[in-house]
Amino acid sequence: MGILTPLYNRPNYVVEKQKMYQNSPQPLILRGPRAKLYVGTYAAIFSVGMVLTTVGSWQLIKGKDA
Repeated sequence: MGILTPLYNRPNYVVEKQKMYQNSPQPLILRGPRAKLYVGTYAAIFSVGMVLTTVGSWQLIKGKDA
């Protein structure tokens, strides 16, 4: 047994994963095992970024009181 054998001699789970994805009634973006976590994190970061951009733009337009 070589050193790299555990990296390439592994069971193939493609068929099970394909069945999981194809039989799920959820939207495609939410079908993965941690998809809700990834989509939720992205949405939170995007929302914070958009709010901060809007506030910054508003302060530039209005003029800051220094």
